[in-house]
Amino acid sequence: QVQLVESGGALVQAGGSLRLSCAASGRTFSGYRMGWFRQAPGKERDFVAAITWSAGFTYYSDSMKGRVTISRDKAKNTVDLQMNSLKPEDTAVYYCAATPESTWNRPDVYWGRGTQVTVSS
Repeated sequence: QVQLVESGGALVQAGGSLRLSCAASGRTFSGYRMGWFRQAPGKERDFVAAITWSAGFTYYSDSMKGRVTISRDKAKNTVDLQMNSLKPEDTAVYYCAATPESTWNRPDVYWGRGTQVTVSS
């Protein structure tokens, strides 16, 4: 059974930093793309960043590019999201996901339950 478990969410002041972590288990993720998404209250879930498990190629949303860094640790089976210069508009639930292809709108994508990030002004 595949599990993606996020951790690291917290209340932080604007300008601060947070490191989110996703512990992945239940299968080998070779060939998968691992990603982070976020969903603010009343809004759709948005893409934040992704990384290919095998080669480590990275992809970032325009809105957070330059402020976030995604990384993966094959030995620990974790995918981390380092977020800097946080803004109140970054407040959201952050989700970890894994897709076997390059797209996310498909039924075989795995999702975690999310971790809350709150940025105070």
